[in-house]
Amino acid sequence: MTAQSLNYINAVYYPSWRVYKGLPPSSLRLDCVTHVLYAFVRINEDGSLRFADERADIVVPVDGEKGGLAALAKAKRENPHIRTLISVGGGSGSAEFPALAGNPQARAKFATEVEEFVAKWSFDGVDIDWEHPSTTQQGKDYVSLLQALRAVLPPPYLVVSALPTAEYVLKHIDLPAVADLVSFVNLMAYDFTGLWAKAAGHHAQLMACPHAGTGAPTKCASTGVDYLRDHGIPSEKIVLGVPTYARCFSQAREPGHAFKGASLVEYRDLDEVCVRDATVHVAAAAASYVDEAGFASDKGKRSEPLGFMSFDVPETVRAKGQYVKTARLGGLFYWTGTGDRDGSESLVAAGFAELGADSAASSGG
Repeated sequence: MTAQSLNYINAVYYPSWRVYKGLPPSSLRLDCVTHVLYAFVRINEDGSLRFADERADIVVPVDGEKGGLAALAKAKRENPHIRTLISVGGGSGSAEFPALAGNPQARAKFATEVEEFVAKWSFDGVDIDWEHPSTTQQGKDYVSLLQALRAVLPPPYLVVSALPTAEYVLKHIDLPAVADLVSFVNLMAYDFTGLWAKAAGHHAQLMACPHAGTGAPTKCASTGVDYLRDHGIPSEKIVLGVPTYARCFSQAREPGHAFKGASLVEYRDLDEVCVRDATVHVAAAAASYVDEAGFASDKGKRSEPLGFMSFDVPETVRAKGQYVKTARLGGLFYWTGTGDRDGSESLVAAGFAELGADSAASSGG
């Protein structure tokens, strides 16, 4: 099975700032990837685009090119099976969306600038990551923004959008209208708990963990999938998100426990023992490890114990891949491709192998 012949999407986000950590686009598992989404380009309220980090995007030497954008274009030339998208917005880059999307002139300018950006950097389309439309009017403006983009980027160009699982956001959006416009949606099926929560828990569980303690978060990926399908998004246009990072809850030992502090560690940076000895909660398709010793640093010192740690491992990603096939979804995506580990511990490779293990089915994109 090759990525080119895969019947599903197996996509990764590439964060531009990872060039500073020596992780260029060529470091991605491109043999296992169908789509790469370059994150992020920022926006102004008048509809114009701006670089999130100009040095990373077009200046710093990356894979023999100037900046990550040219490096990704080079990676695409060398791996012609992949499709690339520019991701606009992001969690810290969405403040300008309400004013932009609510102004017809700004929407038109935005669509034109995206069209030009896509052409200049050899992208196959755009991903809108507005986090998040928070009123009925913003929901309408979000659809209008997608309409403006689709008008200048007709198929085979891709118009994609990242959506949360939260009903309090999704209720503002005309999802059948979105389904008519987008190539697929990336369902952000993670961050169900974190620093803001009252208790530790699995932050990317597929199903609610049946053995979690009282007070443990019950949000899960499957409820988000069900909501989208029940409200007009076809199954084959839903791509399920997988995080390549752990959420950690100090002084907690299991879901439902109170915690003192919370932190985030990329999957690639976890101690080997965390991955090797992780407890896999099969019914929830979630994994965890309780760190009571801390991590060894480069200087030989140990960090404070991280407590209950929630993350994915290859076994849980395979379970999510099985769910994708059973539910006839569009595939999987990973935030981020650079957070992955190598070899047999790769989450991207595990998802790719599982999606390719059954040729019976489906995908869009």
